[in-house]
Amino acid sequence: MTSQKVLGDCQFCSVISKANKEDPIGTANKADIYLITEIPLPWTEQQLLTNPVIQQVFSLLKELQEKNIRAIPMAIAPDKEYSVSEYTRVIYYHRPAQSFAKFEKQEFLIPESQLTHLVTALLKHPDKIHQFESYRQPSNCNRELMICTHGNVDAACARFGFPIYQKLRQEYAAKSNGKLRVWRCSHFGGHQFAPTCLDLPTGQFWAHLEPEILDTLVQRNSAVAQLRQFYRGWSGFAKFEQIVEREIWMKQGWEWLNYQKSGQVIAQDTANEDADWAEVRIDFISPDSNTQGSYEAKVEVCGSVMTALNSGKEQPLQSVKQYRVTQLKKY
Repeated sequence: MTSQKVLGDCQFCSVISKANKEDPIGTANKADIYLITEIPLPWTEQQLLTNPVIQQVFSLLKELQEKNIRAIPMAIAPDKEYSVSEYTRVIYYHRPAQSFAKFEKQEFLIPESQLTHLVTALLKHPDKIHQFESYRQPSNCNRELMICTHGNVDAACARFGFPIYQKLRQEYAAKSNGKLRVWRCSHFGGHQFAPTCLDLPTGQFWAHLEPEILDTLVQRNSAVAQLRQFYRGWSGFAKFEQIVEREIWMKQGWEWLNYQKSGQVIAQDTANEDADWAEVRIDFISPDSNTQGSYEAKVEVCGSVMTALNSGKEQPLQSVKQYRVTQLKKY
């Protein structure tokens, strides 16, 4: 079946992406901060643009962007078990250092009247965060999965995201004794990878999730190679570093998630706007500091596939480059 025929039949961008075997690696949003706030549904454009808290957040995010700090705002839907009446949950994850393994979390349950003040303190005046200690929540939850179900932005996220959210929420989070929470969240990029998920505190992004892979994703008790095709990348890194990091993870196994990591692009193709190659170095150190070293690798384009970036009848298909890792060396 041609990609044009698939698009005409389904109109969902994620079906096109999956049918054409688009590799999702390298598409995670690099981030320094995640600001996650409970906001009641529906998340229409009108509601979000007129929400005073969101307006304040965007103003603060612009200031951070000017300082080269990448902060990603997200809305989560209130949950009948997690939420508390008349209070808003705010979850703040931040990069603790240049080299790190997991994002660090602060969590608050705050009256709506104090919400903008808390957000301002978190993003602009961290020295004033002590004023909100009475609203701080203990970190009993070890892990949170954010599933994009934001149908107002793209139909694929609702059509494919919601069933995966329900399965994770009902069959995994409900049996975790509070160690895992699963949230419906707003769009964070990558409609074509629905159902797509952000995994915190590791900061890993997932694509095209299927019910059969959820045990491996949640329990982490099978070979990491089973997750290869679903991995968008680690948000501590940028595109080419993410591509190399996946190869290293496939070799190192689950323990790699606990290693502090930093990366850099040593050299890359400047002849093309979308680089055809890059040379990458990734440094690592184990939690006990007994194992440390670096990997160097070359990333090269290995072809292209046609994909749709948005759902809909008239959406054009676009060619996207696919990459592979060559010359991976450990030092």
